[in-house]
Amino acid sequence: MQSYYTHRNLPEPAIPAPPTYALLKGQTALVTGANSGIGRAIAVSLGRAGADVIVNYVVNPEDAEAVAEAIRSDGRRAIAVHADVADEAQVQAMFSVAVREFGTVDILVSNAGMERNAPFHEMTLGQWDAVINVNLRGAFLCAREAVREFLRRGVREGISVAAGKIIFTSSVHEVIPWAGHVNYAASKGGLMLLMKSLAQEVAEKRIRVNSIAPGAIRTPINHAAWSTPEAYAELMKLVPYKRIGEIEEIGRAAVWLASDFTDYIVGTTLFIDGGMTLYPGFETGG
Repeated sequence: MQSYYTHRNLPEPAIPAPPTYALLKGQTALVTGANSGIGRAIAVSLGRAGADVIVNYVVNPEDAEAVAEAIRSDGRRAIAVHADVADEAQVQAMFSVAVREFGTVDILVSNAGMERNAPFHEMTLGQWDAVINVNLRGAFLCAREAVREFLRRGVREGISVAAGKIIFTSSVHEVIPWAGHVNYAASKGGLMLLMKSLAQEVAEKRIRVNSIAPGAIRTPINHAAWSTPEAYAELMKLVPYKRIGEIEEIGRAAVWLASDFTDYIVGTTLFIDGGMTLYPGFETGG
């Protein structure tokens, strides 16, 4: 089939390459739990968008350093910093390093999270505390330090129209109950109201707080759920879009939420789930 141009003997127009926007140029991002999975993808994506990045980790320092090196290979600055987000002193020390090395922090992605699954009647206090301490207490501690830094510094004219941006990594289980994972679901439900309440409190200070809530994403932590055809088919019963999500899709969303393109988005959870929160069990009318 002839195109519009050849049919009319007109020259085909040149198609320019897609523009590369340094959306986060001049900004510094701190990403917790950034040495693998979703955190790694977010950290690398922020670097590619122009940000310098603090790569937080607790275990596997070699993986964290590999993430930092990937960011440096894209021309940005990056360092790996060890800190347990559930420990107040370690979180404060991590932010002190960030400010000393980079001058400030503009973006916090509070991503560190964990699961310790058990039937409710068999769940130990240790399993409950481990998940709540990292997923909820850790989010509080990191966000508190970020807000303190944003308030100290204020808006950086010419860098961003916001004084700071906080993005929590939540989950579809902030709204979907999850039997056998009560501690995890409770932590994410709590994180949802932490995010919304904080967003309400600091919005007048030009601090934007939002969450990303992934659904079924291909990561090592859920390898058993997608690694065989049988497991994948079973998983797809929960996903109307009929494919698993990729970590890069979460990274791109984090860049968007951290950019000035989304300056009027405040206190919102962005679900990236292929429609999982549409409750596909009711797609035939129940």
